[in-house]
Amino acid sequence: MDSTKRTVFFISDGTGITAEMMGNSLLTQFDNVQFKKVLTPFVKDEARARAAVDEINLAAEKDGHPPIVFSTLVNDSLESIIKKSQGTCFNFFSIFLQPLEQALGVSSSYSVGKYHSGSASDSYLRRIDAINYALDNDDGQNIKNYEEADIILVGVSRSGKTPSSLYLAMQFGIKAANYPITEEDMEDRSLPRALQPYKQKLFGLTIDAERLSAIRNARRANSRYSSIMRCEDEVRNVEVMLRKASVPILDTTDASVEEIATQILLKTGLKRVDL
Repeated sequence: MDSTKRTVFFISDGTGITAEMMGNSLLTQFDNVQFKKVLTPFVKDEARARAAVDEINLAAEKDGHPPIVFSTLVNDSLESIIKKSQGTCFNFFSIFLQPLEQALGVSSSYSVGKYHSGSASDSYLRRIDAINYALDNDDGQNIKNYEEADIILVGVSRSGKTPSSLYLAMQFGIKAANYPITEEDMEDRSLPRALQPYKQKLFGLTIDAERLSAIRNARRANSRYSSIMRCEDEVRNVEVMLRKASVPILDTTDASVEEIATQILLKTGLKRVDL
């Protein structure tokens, strides 16, 4: 029986994204515990709920510990079934809704899937449009479309531009293009000609050369592209170029994509789409 290894279930009547997001935020506070995570979405009837209970009880028997169960079920009868399992259950809605009802002085609608129901809303459509833009303008594609960009991320290859662009689009509805600065672009240490008309939209991402080399080695092992010498040269030259042009720079070395995107919003003042 190993107390440093625990099974965690995320149970939802929808996709489970909310349960995962909130549960994982709590789990990050426990560095010394290894979590086996199980997503159980679309628990919309008693049969599915009982099947989830069977999985929870099986994990409890195998682990020798009660699994942790994070739930966003709003149906009381389904939640009561889950609570009869051998797991330690936390329903985020029951924890927060009652105090929130008291604070607001009104009752909740207790509607299933409410957060994800606005698929035809303006904010949803704007996020989809931003995602399509990020995909179409990834890695220096379609430079002619930069007039539409809210922001253009620039930096060396593998510095985090693509995931950051997509996250900005998916979470915030921001049209983010990205442009990889190549060795040819670095020759005179001036902004590439294609970027000069959009200088006010540029935002630089940089990264520690050793970390960059490790990332590139996973893609092209033992190549010139991934050599520490080339990585050091590229990072140094691009930083000089961007500072010379007064382009803001963010170090992505130890940052998650969520942190990178949030820092970009803070530093640029870009406004996110209302969710």
